[in-house]
Amino acid sequence: MHSHLLAAKATIALLATGAIVGALTIAPAAASHVIPLAMSVPRTAAVFSGHESAATACTLPDGTPVNFYHCYTPADIRAAYGVNSIADAGGQPNLGQDQTIVLVDAYGSPTAAQDLGVFHDTFFPALPAPNFDQMFPQGNPQYNNTANGNGQSGPSAAAGWSGEATLDIEWAYSIAPLAHIVLLAVPPAETEGVQGLPNLFKAISDEIDTAPDGTLFSMSFGITEQTFGGAAAAQTAKFDQVFKKGLARHDNFFASSGDDGSLGVSKLKRDTGTYSVPTVGWPASSPYVVSVGGTQLQRGWTWNPSSNDAFTASGDYNPAYWQSTPSGNSEAAWNESWAPIGSGGGVSTIYSKPSWQTAGPAGGRVVPDTAWNAAVNGGVDVYISAFPQYNCGQATGCWSFYGGTSSSSPQTAGLVALVNRAREAAHKAPIGFLDPLLYAGVGANGNAYSDITPMHYGTAPKAFAGNEVGVGTVQKSVGDLVDNGLWQLSVPGYPTTSGYDATTGWGTPKAPGFVAALTALQ
Repeated sequence: MHSHLLAAKATIALLATGAIVGALTIAPAAASHVIPLAMSVPRTAAVFSGHESAATACTLPDGTPVNFYHCYTPADIRAAYGVNSIADAGGQPNLGQDQTIVLVDAYGSPTAAQDLGVFHDTFFPALPAPNFDQMFPQGNPQYNNTANGNGQSGPSAAAGWSGEATLDIEWAYSIAPLAHIVLLAVPPAETEGVQGLPNLFKAISDEIDTAPDGTLFSMSFGITEQTFGGAAAAQTAKFDQVFKKGLARHDNFFASSGDDGSLGVSKLKRDTGTYSVPTVGWPASSPYVVSVGGTQLQRGWTWNPSSNDAFTASGDYNPAYWQSTPSGNSEAAWNESWAPIGSGGGVSTIYSKPSWQTAGPAGGRVVPDTAWNAAVNGGVDVYISAFPQYNCGQATGCWSFYGGTSSSSPQTAGLVALVNRAREAAHKAPIGFLDPLLYAGVGANGNAYSDITPMHYGTAPKAFAGNEVGVGTVQKSVGDLVDNGLWQLSVPGYPTTSGYDATTGWGTPKAPGFVAALTALQ
């Protein structure tokens, strides 16, 4: 059977299930268990074509046609969420001036500054050069920009994390291009579970002490809560002290909710085991963190599948699955059956529901709180020259496109940087912890949020009996984006509903109303 591997750029252990969808085999990757959540498609001729065809869905900035998958530029995303329509702050366009966004990634990227420079020159040439710093508080592992081996630490892991880091900096910058962007790079030598987290949180704690009040931290990594074992509450409480210290300074912490729907990856067998019950990921589940889930934004196109099979028996892409019409604007819960991948969400087993969380399923802390586009079919353009043989299949660099809630978190942090810029211009303090404000009314404000509700695309038959927590069995086709239960897996997902839900939280921000509502608060 021909295999199509989704590259999570080091560690998409969440896909290490051995699941088969049509002719698509999802295989495990060498991984540290602190998982970066960025995803891109391997650079095969079937996708990265040398010429346009009926299958071409988007074109990268260097002119490369992309078949089957749609992709977006910063201008596309800024227009879709209304970022360009945010009111001026202090008499100038609000581009995040005087704000700081810290992106926390293991290893970082040896080419971060130059790649962001290319991104700036391509999409923001009229603006000043990016205000960017990469910090290595515990040493700078360059590995000669060359990946080798398949270990869970060292050059192989660094190569994988480079895609995550590059996505983070370029897309936080896309939303707040005049903010100070900091890549906080820590080379943990972890092999399992929580061994790398102390290094990461020591670096975050030190950065809280030196960064300005109101700094936005984005963490595009996660581990299944059950990884902590019986000492989960005690271990996470130590890390939560770091978050509490930052919240006292009006900082915010954003974390990707995960890319595996309700499925959780265990640390067994080199991170290829999974749990049989719905799980959520940490640090997104911390009640001191804004958990950011995923949607599929369809802007200028509408998916129109007439088949549930993404690939043919011979392993080729099946046009009947991937076809779309070249019009329409919609947004649905992120759940792509071809991988399978989808928005992480559900109920924590570590934390009780915080007092401010007034919505969601019964039980513990519910995630996510908010959402943003995360689909791979509908991914965002990224330029990368780090570990080029690993990331590009050649010796220089390349344009590609990425998805995952790794894309959602830094963009949401960028949007809150615009909130703090507007508040600064109004002589107000940074907004402080976002979550209580969302649940106190901002999330339900129709001017500030787009509610994500069940969506149905195409005419593929309802050939799959899926399970939803609290609902039971539902008959689905691939075009029924109604929950975060992964396609053809038995772990129940959480349903997407009107109002708050455990797949997309309150939905996605309408940038002008979101910024205005939070700026108006005292």
